[in-house]
Amino acid sequence: MADPNSDSETALDDPPRLSTGNEGLDHILGGGLDGDRLYLLEGRPGTGKTTLALQFLMEGVRQGETTLYVSLSETERELRLVARRHGWSLNGVSLFELVPAEAAIDPGRELTVFHPSEVELGETTRLIFERVAALNPARVVFDSLSELRLLAQSPLRYRRQILALKHFFTDRRCTVLVLDDLSSQQDDLQLHSIVHGVILLEQMAIDYGAERRRMRVVKMRGISYRGGFHDFAIKTGGIEIYPRLVAAEHHRPTEGSEFAGSGDAALDVMLGGGLERGTNALLLGAAGVGKSSLALTYAVAAAGRGEKAVLFAFDEGRGTMQARARTLGLPLDAAVEVGLLRIQQIDPAELSPGEFASIVRRSVEADGAQVVVIDSLNGYLSAMPDERFLILQMHELLNYLGQMGALTILVLAQHGLVGPMQSPVDLSYLSDAVLLLRYFEFEGEVRRALSVVKKRSGRHEHTIREFRLSGSGISVGPPLKGFSGILSGTPHYGGASLPLLGGGGDEGRGAYNR
Repeated sequence: MADPNSDSETALDDPPRLSTGNEGLDHILGGGLDGDRLYLLEGRPGTGKTTLALQFLMEGVRQGETTLYVSLSETERELRLVARRHGWSLNGVSLFELVPAEAAIDPGRELTVFHPSEVELGETTRLIFERVAALNPARVVFDSLSELRLLAQSPLRYRRQILALKHFFTDRRCTVLVLDDLSSQQDDLQLHSIVHGVILLEQMAIDYGAERRRMRVVKMRGISYRGGFHDFAIKTGGIEIYPRLVAAEHHRPTEGSEFAGSGDAALDVMLGGGLERGTNALLLGAAGVGKSSLALTYAVAAAGRGEKAVLFAFDEGRGTMQARARTLGLPLDAAVEVGLLRIQQIDPAELSPGEFASIVRRSVEADGAQVVVIDSLNGYLSAMPDERFLILQMHELLNYLGQMGALTILVLAQHGLVGPMQSPVDLSYLSDAVLLLRYFEFEGEVRRALSVVKKRSGRHEHTIREFRLSGSGISVGPPLKGFSGILSGTPHYGGASLPLLGGGGDEGRGAYNR
């Protein structure tokens, strides 16, 4: 048996990882790539391969390494234009072109330009090897394999050339990233078997809104990575990758009181003292019944306690929300001004679910938000191509927020105004508490009723109460005893005295109807 303290065993110790230059990708890979290996970055044109490859090389320059970009498809001018538009400088990155030269060639140019269609495959490979041997780089990007595939003309010759590349770099202590635009008619699984790792970039066009991009680590020898698809976006400054959220990896001890109050004593009594931190509540009801106003009340109440809250608005403009808060007597503007409440407008047509989850994480981890309001899930549903994925995404997001000790308020509008109603998606089983808001008619007036139909974390009232929106905020009345059929919208009263709130409902102020 080999001595565990021998030099041979020491040489097999896990070496430090090599950063890809992209924080999100490093996170997915558990720290980065193994050095001195050959990796494949594949994706159709426009998916972001060149941008990610440049980030990889610029990280090498930051680490003081020699880097080389070998291009068979783009010119130096095109690459520098890409870098300039991202606010980058390619100083320190050596560029070696083997691209078609339709334009006039400047004899004084430092880089030699070749036409791949006029050079034999062996000659092209030799030129690459000579440049690598001269520079001795630590990181190399080869863009792209499609040109090499065309020169090879046969799968066997192409495979041999890839193996020759791999063997050449094996003893050079060099990490190589080869790009492939998937121009072949079928997946090149032989290539997958040769390289040490494969990263796939995809771009999808949806029926409406901006295109969606996602990436997946297909293969990575000897590296434990986070599988599945991860959303990403190409922005000024490079590619932002949003690793898929895994709630079990996050936990933060809850601080402060066990309950997070609503600011209304009667509502807190209905909820058995209030909503517990680390739980979520679903506000369910017809459009305009008061769900958003109730959610806003929780956010403003948190700010009143000195806690930070964030409200993600999918359906309503910031100005409309601030005007409604003033009409309800809620000090929203003051909470925003002192930085305790932040309102973020979300456009579901422009934002992927992965990016939204990343924004929520930053709000909780970096900004310290203790109350998170999502208004509404109907808007969030619009960002999802399939209801099944909405359930899975929301399951992880709610579990994450619970692990971080945040109170989450979810708003979901049902179809219809009175009578039987349907929800666009059933999230009630994911919710720790469900508050049902309903319109009901009595003696020619439209009124509002509130009931707590579910609360996992403790006791709650089983009564139905009327509530009203006024200039003093939300007012919750006594239990509606003597009524039946309120939740169906057609109540029958058989009591001796009316347990209804006075003042004719909302005093005719339509601005309260949220």
